[in-house]
Amino acid sequence: MDSTFEGSERLYRAVYPPSHPGLFWKKDGKISPAAFADPHGFSVERGFYRKPEEIVEKMKKTFSGCIVSLSVQNCRDVNAVVKYLPSSTNEYHSEIHSSDTVVLLNKSQRLYLAKVINKEYMEE
Repeated sequence: MDSTFEGSERLYRAVYPPSHPGLFWKKDGKISPAAFADPHGFSVERGFYRKPEEIVEKMKKTFSGCIVSLSVQNCRDVNAVVKYLPSSTNEYHSEIHSSDTVVLLNKSQRLYLAKVINKEYMEE
């Protein structure tokens, strides 16, 4: 695995469930752009040719909440940069940054990504 990302590759993220509407979900059930605000880098699990079901099951063992996904192309549409940053415990760990030099996604990037996110698994 390397730092090459195809536009169609999916990126997955666990988010607290909608039962916590004040945090990352709006009252209408849509994800809030605040869910994408992480000053340390928006951590994601890259798909890398794995089946979505396999990724969701793996993530459910480690994270609580809901699992959402978006594509690398969604990130590129707003000039966000996807970086492959494997950790000692997760070879698929990656991050979405605002640019090559700025980590925190800007407001317009967060708004757009919140609109295009897919709900893969919803914990109540």
